[in-house]
Amino acid sequence: ESATAFGCLVSDMWLGEFDYVSPEAFHSVFGKRYPAFSRRTQHDAQEFLICVLEDLHEAFKEVRAQLCQERQSPTAGASTRSISGTSIITELFEGQLSYGIRCLTCKALSDRPESFTVLSLPIPSARVCSLQDCLECFFQLDMLTRNNQIHCYWCGGNQDATVKASITKAPQIIIFHLKRFAWQDKHRRKLSTTVWYPFSDLDLSPYISTSCCNNTEYSLCAVVNHAGDLDYGHYTAFCKHSVTKHWYSFDDAQVTKIPDSAVQADTAYLLFY
Repeated sequence: ESATAFGCLVSDMWLGEFDYVSPEAFHSVFGKRYPAFSRRTQHDAQEFLICVLEDLHEAFKEVRAQLCQERQSPTAGASTRSISGTSIITELFEGQLSYGIRCLTCKALSDRPESFTVLSLPIPSARVCSLQDCLECFFQLDMLTRNNQIHCYWCGGNQDATVKASITKAPQIIIFHLKRFAWQDKHRRKLSTTVWYPFSDLDLSPYISTSCCNNTEYSLCAVVNHAGDLDYGHYTAFCKHSVTKHWYSFDDAQVTKIPDSAVQADTAYLLFY
């Protein structure tokens, strides 16, 4: 299965016996489960990442549920349903959002929770902006009017409303997807905006609910870059070594140590904190 193939890939990477490691075996096994990714054409790295995390979650979730079942006595009759939805993937990457929706007629407030593993952030500028600008745009107060009206339980009809998101559970590792592929004048294009992102001390407290007691400061640990356009291009990655704290560039078979200054790139597409 793909989880086993992924484990072998990670093991080969960390054993340090090779200058570089090809993910061919993992790609082959993963492509059988997700045929869309089996073709050797350009795919979206964010969509691929979500599928990988979901696949690993399902594999590790099943293992955990089975181990729990084996530890219980045959007569205990306890259910593993309560923990069947968790895995090492959810423990590391899953966060929780809450959308506060307020009816503008009766002022009633309701909350809509939603889990996430990747936060897709809009880019509010055509030339230069910061990650903080992207976060402000994502978490700003929005109006729900006309076709987007809510059906208010208290008013009993469709009403205008406001909606504002907040983080109620911050994950240990938070992944930001910069929405560089956007629609403009009925055409989809790539945004080449320079997005400045901090290497350390990213403070998410302005966007976190007061009920959340998780850590709110993050440091950058990896970047996925995309060079090219909509239908063609090339993905590379920058990763920070967890022990030496040095940054490395991964460009196919080329793995090179890079200075910190090189990590800030106009091609950044996914940010891992």
